[in-house]
Order: sequence, then C-alpha cells, then structure tokens
Amino acid sequence: MPDPATVDALPSLADGPPPNADELLASMLRIRLFEEEVQKLFTQNLMRGSTHLCQGQEAVTVGVCSALEPGDTMTCTYRGHGAVLAMGADLDRSFAELLGRAGGLCGGRGGSMHLTDISIGALGSNAIVGAHLPISVGAALSAKLLKTGSVSVTFFGDGSTNIGAFHESMNLAAIWKLPVIFVIENNQYGEYSPMASTTAITRLADRAASYGMPGIFVDGNDIVSVAAVARAAADRARGGHGPTLIEANTYRQVGHSRSDPATYRPEGELDWWLARDPITLLEAAMTESTPSAADRITEIRATADRDVSEARDRALSWPEPNVEDRLKDVYA
Repeated sequence: MPDPATVDALPSLADGPPPNADELLASMLRIRLFEEEVQKLFTQNLMRGSTHLCQGQEAVTVGVCSALEPGDTMTCTYRGHGAVLAMGADLDRSFAELLGRAGGLCGGRGGSMHLTDISIGALGSNAIVGAHLPISVGAALSAKLLKTGSVSVTFFGDGSTNIGAFHESMNLAAIWKLPVIFVIENNQYGEYSPMASTTAITRLADRAASYGMPGIFVDGNDIVSVAAVARAAADRARGGHGPTLIEANTYRQVGHSRSDPATYRPEGELDWWLARDPITLLEAAMTESTPSAADRITEIRATADRDVSEARDRALSWPEPNVEDRLKDVYA
C-alpha cells in the first residue's frame, strides 16, 4: 500500500465492493442493531447513566479495525460501542455491561462509557475527552520496546484535537516513531457545537504536518476508502516509520447523548447525511456490482438481527453483580 501522505486517488465504493463486503456489512449491521436495542433498553430505564450512540459512523471503526491483526490494540471515546464491537467483543457480554449485569465485559461495573475487553485488544473507551490518546501511545511504546510488531489505534472526535492530550500524544508518537494510528471521527459536532465554531481550520488532518507525520482526509462513510487508508497506516507503523493521522469525515445521525434531540442542526443537514449512510452505500455498491447480492444482503440482515436479539435476551437473563464484588478491581 502507498504511504497515506501520498495517496492521490483512494480506492472507494465507486470501484465496486471489496472482497470481504459481506463481513464488513455484517459487522456494521451488528453495531447499528446493537445500538438500536441500546436505545430501546435505555428508554425502558434498564440502563444506568447515559448512552452515546455512534449510528452513522460505523464505517470508520469497522473499516479501520478490518486492517488490524491479533495483538493490535485500540482505545476509543465514550461513544465507543462500535469500536469495541468492531474489535470483536461479544454482543451478549457488551449488552450485559451496559445493563450492569455480572456477565458484562467488566462485570457490569463499567457501563456504556467504559467498555473494555483486554482479551481482544480493546483497552477501553474513556469518559474523559482525549484521555485515552496517551494510553494508545503507551501501548505503542510498549510494542516498540518489546518488538511485538503490534499497532495501536485510537479513535477520537474532532473536539479532542483542541486539547493538550492530543498534541502531547502526537508529539511523543512522532519523535519516538511509535506504531500508532490516530483516527479522528469527525462527526461535525463537538457535543452541541459545530466544528467551525471551535476550530480555526477546516481540515483537521492538516495538523499532522506540525508533527512531521502523514495526515490524510478520507470519506468516513466509504468503508473501502477507510479500510485502504488504515491498511496503509498500519503497514507504515509496522515498518517502523511511525504514526499516521487519519481524519474520517462522517456524521452522527442522533444527538450527542440520549437526552439530546439535536435541534441545533440546520434544516436538511440530517437528510443529506442519511442519504450517505455507510450501510446504505455499501449495500448499493454490492447490488450494483452483482444484482443477486440483494438476496445475500437480506440473509446478512436477518442473521445480524437474530444475533443481536438473542444476545440481548441472554444478557437480560443474567444476574446483577454480587454486592460483595462492588469494590473488586477498585484501586483505593
């Protein structure tokens, strides 16, 4: 793959669906359906705390994680359900964590904003904006010192690029040539503020130049383009050439959190982005390339729906944590 900094014409869905289109579609659908169920469970008062959904952003996490290998690691934001599931977390244990059940990824003690599964390299979503970037830098430093060949990925929003941890992490990763992939999920809003109201530049990927690393802007709803850039960045990192900054332009189709009706969005903006839904775009490419793929898509959707429903029901049947375990794994 070419260096991300020198890609002129990225592969895209316009070139046709990728060979692993079925797998990518299934992964995005599981995330979308999982979050639809999360929304329902939240409105039924079955989830404590808030939830932050990534509906509309699935191609970013699925595309990037498709380029990773066993042993690679990932950190993400509190809007991290999709990233953790894209890494391979079990649906039922993820549901259970959000429901506060003992069978959850963290025993039901972490909840929606702290999904973690070390066994698959998901080092945790983080409720503090940008606090997870240094964690990925640390994981990358460990990989370099131990010569494991592993890559560390960190997903974060456009708002995170304005805080100190972003710049400190970028600088350390650059000067030490660490195997990190920084992925900006630019969903156009930092909580309730459009990016233009908080950031003086229009292309966040341009900030990579300040740290001597490649920076590339990619259509975050085109899973083929996202995967291609991620593979190039991963190859670069594994080759000892250091980090890459990827800005994936995408959109969250729902409010900041479940209590946000997102009335601040301009009229017509949501409709424009819904027409570019990443799942819709991939399905359209699949059927345009092979009309008979419509039947396969129906099967993939049915399987994903069944898997999510069965996982939800299993999680709901599991008990809550034992009271005596409430301080387990607590530092002090």
